[in-house]
Amino acid sequence: MRSKAAVMGHPIHPMLIPFPIVGYTGALVGYAIYAGTDDQFWLNFAIVMNIVGVGGAVLAALPGLVDLMAAVPKGSPAKRVGTTHAMLNILTLALFAITLGVYASHWDGPARSASLGITLAAIGVASMLAAGGLGWSLVQDHQVGIRTAREQGGAEWQASAAAARHHRR
Repeated sequence: MRSKAAVMGHPIHPMLIPFPIVGYTGALVGYAIYAGTDDQFWLNFAIVMNIVGVGGAVLAALPGLVDLMAAVPKGSPAKRVGTTHAMLNILTLALFAITLGVYASHWDGPARSASLGITLAAIGVASMLAAGGLGWSLVQDHQVGIRTAREQGGAEWQASAAAARHHRR
């Protein structure tokens, strides 16, 4: 199932997902270090990483939604996996958006506690990891967003692959 949101044949969604992954993980680390040190730098770091995560997630969601709606057939197992993947990512986005709303106003001054940030970010990272596993399944098991051998040259590609296997023996 070839991606409908692509640049030069390459799906956009997987190009963008590193931004929320890094942002969300960095936010969790920042909140945890802030909790242990009370160093304002780490709270500000967590806020910036939270912004990167939330912004990156919104950007990654757009081509992901296009692919889910336009490339994945209705009623297919891939549609169910894709929908669950999207719901977990929406949960993750909501958790980090709430966290950002709570802590953004503490940029110039200390937050009373980082406990809420750590808790919401930890649940968010766990949700993100579950969503990532489903995303991997969409590519690996359901071949969403990839070109098949036929689309890459069909018989020519298969003959070339067979020749390469024969050559290695």
